[in-house]
Amino acid sequence: MPTVVRAAARALDASVVVLDRGGQALAVAARSPADERSLLGESDGVTSIELRVADVEVGRLRVRARGTPNAGLLRLVSTLIASEVERVRAPELASEEAAAVFVAAVLAREITGREEVLAAAREVGLRDLERGASVLIAHAHPQGSPAQEGWRARLRAIAARAARAAVPSAVAVLSDRDLDAGAEVIVLLAGADEAAARRAAEGVLRDLEAGMGGFVFAIGRSRPAADALELARAADEALLAANVAEGDQEHRVLAFEETGAYRLLLSAMSENPQELQRFYAETVEPLVAYDEQYATDLVATVEAFLEADGNVAGTAQRLFTHRHTIRYRLERVRELCGLDVGSSDGREKLSLGLKAMRVLGMGTSSGPATEPGHAGGRVPRR
Repeated sequence: MPTVVRAAARALDASVVVLDRGGQALAVAARSPADERSLLGESDGVTSIELRVADVEVGRLRVRARGTPNAGLLRLVSTLIASEVERVRAPELASEEAAAVFVAAVLAREITGREEVLAAAREVGLRDLERGASVLIAHAHPQGSPAQEGWRARLRAIAARAARAAVPSAVAVLSDRDLDAGAEVIVLLAGADEAAARRAAEGVLRDLEAGMGGFVFAIGRSRPAADALELARAADEALLAANVAEGDQEHRVLAFEETGAYRLLLSAMSENPQELQRFYAETVEPLVAYDEQYATDLVATVEAFLEADGNVAGTAQRLFTHRHTIRYRLERVRELCGLDVGSSDGREKLSLGLKAMRVLGMGTSSGPATEPGHAGGRVPRR
């Protein structure tokens, strides 16, 4: 690949960089480190060309020509480089696909025997799985303007590279779960103990934040699974931790052991999510719907009220809001979901409803401190 790219740079009289589908540089022919950084940063004067093979995108070619490049020669060069990218990446892509199939089968409990799991793991190069494993789950959500095409592949590539810095045998695959315009990456850390898994999780977050601006991330980490048959349980732990981390502004990386009382809901999340969904619908969902309809802060107010041990003044101080506004919101909470925060039973149900919301990965919409539209229509009670 480097030889092909250097030849292309000479033919075009230009600086050239080739990127894979995830945005990782495969080869560069530049005049200086500064020129290389400029190419990678898509600065002025850089032409970006999509590399395709049989209508499938395989990467991108970025070119800064010293003059006006010949259009026909540029098309020929891009076609040749696209073929070379496909040839060079084919074994790696096949390995990634095989690993993804293996991880999906194990987590879905489609392989039930320990020796079967280990044999399948060896086929995709995961020999360290005999010593157990940990699981990381990373969630990414674009903020503001729509994300660039191919960002999910880039997310997986960065997570895989960062995890391998701590655990060389790490495998990262994209999940097919729907995250409302977000994405989920599952990272299997074969043979990793708790310390290595912690370093991998911290490295994944650090590299994602450095390499993908405009996104918000949450990382969940499981306990180490000593037996290969415990991987599905470990994935459930990592998912629960990632979901809880999404609602935690202070901790973007969260281990399962750090989720506190949320741990008690693990079996409900993995074995009977419908019951958890029903409890959420009966408690907190009407508040979420109201917040989304009127851009209010009922959910955040309930959370702050519970954190303040049911003290209105403490809640107002936490939210920088007048006490009368807090009382008004709490009365609206009672009207919408029928739960009175003044009673211990009401507070307990709301607390569990909020936990169910986090464990299920439900997002919330937070609005301004005022209540525009509060005199208008109402969300029906459920």
